[in-house]
Amino acid sequence: MEQCEIFTGNSNPQLAKKICDYLELPPGKIEVAQFSDGEVSVKIEENVRGKDIFIVQSVCAPVNKSLVELLVMIDAAKRASAERITAVLPYYGYARQDWKERPRVPITAKLVANLITAAGANRVLTMDLHTPQIQGFFDIPLDHLFAAPVLIKYFQGLNLSNLVVVAPDVGSIKTARAFAKRLHASLAVVDKRRNSPDSVEVMHIIGEIKGKDVVIVDDLAATAGTLCEAACALKKNGSRNIYASITHGVLSGNAIENIANSSLKKLIITDTIPLPKEKELKKIEVLSVASLLGEAIRCIHLEKSVSSLFI
Repeated sequence: MEQCEIFTGNSNPQLAKKICDYLELPPGKIEVAQFSDGEVSVKIEENVRGKDIFIVQSVCAPVNKSLVELLVMIDAAKRASAERITAVLPYYGYARQDWKERPRVPITAKLVANLITAAGANRVLTMDLHTPQIQGFFDIPLDHLFAAPVLIKYFQGLNLSNLVVVAPDVGSIKTARAFAKRLHASLAVVDKRRNSPDSVEVMHIIGEIKGKDVVIVDDLAATAGTLCEAACALKKNGSRNIYASITHGVLSGNAIENIANSSLKKLIITDTIPLPKEKELKKIEVLSVASLLGEAIRCIHLEKSVSSLFI
């Protein structure tokens, strides 16, 4: 891993450190601060000329600050004559606005892709995009990883009997099917109607879940409204233990209250987004994806295929 450096902003330094530990590399020396008026200030404190640079930054709360930090770090590396710059986004923010579902609204997932490219990134490494077609928004190479290997290993260790994997909506069926195949489980789908961006009503459950342990699979949970409504419907229809497997624990608004009062036995998330102490619950367990991201970084640096990390 010679001529390879890993830098991080302020959004997820814990995950960046775990990645560095996995790769047995020291974290790159960088100062990411603010001027008195709130503007982002970045200074790379070592020579990166001709090096392969990886910038780890989740676009999570505070979202706009995290995004600008990422863009400014990329620009700083480019102007310092880095040979190649890879933006490592464990969580790709603004991904939920990926099409015009009504008139006169933006497609911010595409805008963010344009910004990252314009800042000077040569490639992107990310995980569990909200919709796969966001890969096509980039004109630079993008490697899209899945947290599924880490999450599936956890559920395999529970040795659950009569397990059913549940897709909380139609858009999650493909991911849920992949989980079900690996866990040798059956599949069920929650049919829902969305009343607002953060409110849903469960209509029907397609599949046999009565008397069975279930795992709800989705890419992210923001207010956790969809998740908790699905869990409530599953409980009413006779499910036993209800688990949820979520890659990105956004957990905004009243999410923690919703989860605490829900029918969920356990919510499993990853550390693509850091979980603040004030949001910690006994129901929430965090798994690390540092080894997955670290191995992908190793493969990219050594010009090897990352396909072995996919499911």
